[in-house]
Amino acid sequence: MSVDKFNLLSFTGKMKTLHLSWIAFFITFMVWFNMAPLKGAIVDGVGLTLSEWKTLLIINVALTIPARVIIGALTDKFGPRIVYSALMAICSIPCFMFALADSFTQLVIARFALGCIGAGFVVGIRMVSEWFPPKELGTAEGIYGGWGNFGSAAAAFTLPTLAILFGGEDGWRYAVGLTGLMSLLFSVVYFKNTTDTPKGSTYFRPKNLGGMEVTSVGDFYLLLVMKTPMYLALALLNWKLSPEGVSLLSESVVIAIYLGLVALYVYDAYATYQVNKEIFVTPVPEVHRYSFKQVAVLNILYFATFGSELAVISMLPAFFAETFTLNMATAGLLAGMYAFMNLMSRPGGGLLSDRFGRRKTLLILTAGLAIGYFCLSLIDSSWPIWLAVIAVMACSFFVQSGEGAVFAVVPLIKRRLTGQIAGMTGAYGNVGAVVYLTVYSLVDTSTFFTVIGCTAVVGFIALFFMQEPSGSITEVREDGSVELINVT
Repeated sequence: MSVDKFNLLSFTGKMKTLHLSWIAFFITFMVWFNMAPLKGAIVDGVGLTLSEWKTLLIINVALTIPARVIIGALTDKFGPRIVYSALMAICSIPCFMFALADSFTQLVIARFALGCIGAGFVVGIRMVSEWFPPKELGTAEGIYGGWGNFGSAAAAFTLPTLAILFGGEDGWRYAVGLTGLMSLLFSVVYFKNTTDTPKGSTYFRPKNLGGMEVTSVGDFYLLLVMKTPMYLALALLNWKLSPEGVSLLSESVVIAIYLGLVALYVYDAYATYQVNKEIFVTPVPEVHRYSFKQVAVLNILYFATFGSELAVISMLPAFFAETFTLNMATAGLLAGMYAFMNLMSRPGGGLLSDRFGRRKTLLILTAGLAIGYFCLSLIDSSWPIWLAVIAVMACSFFVQSGEGAVFAVVPLIKRRLTGQIAGMTGAYGNVGAVVYLTVYSLVDTSTFFTVIGCTAVVGFIALFFMQEPSGSITEVREDGSVELINVT
């Protein structure tokens, strides 16, 4: 573990790794959210209906659900350096495809594939956890998450203006394509300038790639329960694309996908059993155990925090434009204020967790975001626009600080599983986004915000089942020796 000082102005050692990682995350989020700020140009340029546009918003976050789980496992197995670099390079391809698309079907295919780039976040969580000690980990992960997350705000601020500067009907295509080029080029920079761990440190890997390890029979069944909403979210998306929804898929294809999801869940459960079957015969020694209940609570919290952020970022530019009769560039700028708060809020949540305790910080922040969303449900055209912007920014402070506080806990549960835990928790953020965006497509905006506020209350209650991380994580090196990793 690197022991040099925490100096944000430094670009050496652990700070170099942190800076390169948040820049990588920043670029992936610019690519992932390069669509919402350009709504008007894309809808007019390709000739989309409002229903088709809302479908694209849901599809944008759909594949990220399984992608975050898979990418998290690959990160634990192969290391964050190669996985992050490969992800940015490969995902530039569907980004270019989206920029060149001239039909709804082409947009859907490109956007569906592009959802994978949203999995980049979990790679950096493992990378940063390898380089920073527990007393700095919340702050470091908060900076990584917050500054990287600002990529969505940067997209809202810059892409409409870039589209205008490029000019013509294809201005939006050049703006989207530019983000793909950034991703491709930075994949090379990241690969050449990072290492998985500081020199002399051990990179602990899971025993196999087949499924997440748990350390008790009860935790095994809880893991199966917590996997279920991820499949239900994909089933919800399938319903949205069915003849009952936007009729993108035929009835027979929809049924085939439902059956495929059931088969995939059964296979996933079997693979998870194969990884963990020893615990049914031989109890895991107490020193090697971890509580999966901790992961379950964090999943619920990230559903409410990051899930709502993804959904709100996707709909906020259009909400401001329609509620206050604004043009695309102005609405994008004001909506970007929600994500702009990431620069300070998410690091702030991590810092508060480092200073005052993980659980206490989460309780306060979750209560704040519930109240914040109930306030947003009251916004209408009678509000002064400055007051609406302040309400949005105040709510986003609690949302993003909550995200930072969640990922201040994730790396302290089980080091060799950090990628998989981050992947599952991150996937729950996308489950939340799919659920919230589906709700948004069915109800008015006020009800949409109220629903988010209610789920935040559920998260607050769940926190009473979480324990404050303490003591140390026991990990076994490849030579069989044991290392204790302090988490207090």
